Amino acid sequence: MDFLRNNIKYPQGARESGIQGTVFLTFVIEPDGKLSNIKVLRGIGGGCDEEAIRIISLMPPWKPGKQFGKPVRVQFNLPIRFLLQG
Repeated sequence: MDFLRNNIKYPQGARESGIQGTVFLTFVIEPDGKLSNIKVLRGIGGGCDEEAIRIISLMPPWKPGKQFGKPVRVQFNLPIRFLLQG
């Protein structure tokens, strides 16, 4: 998850409003490792939901699930935390 840590940007609106929390995303890992059907399951607003979708959309390919030794589509849920520091 270094990619997330190094590339996520805290939305200015959320920063100014003191919004923090966890955005829960769901998406499908395709057999080729690409992500599709990225959606917010539970958001926190302030632009954080959109930023979570943006950063997941930019991620390099994931390892797909396997069934009987063949790559298959897999549904995955991922929490992304937005915390203000200092």
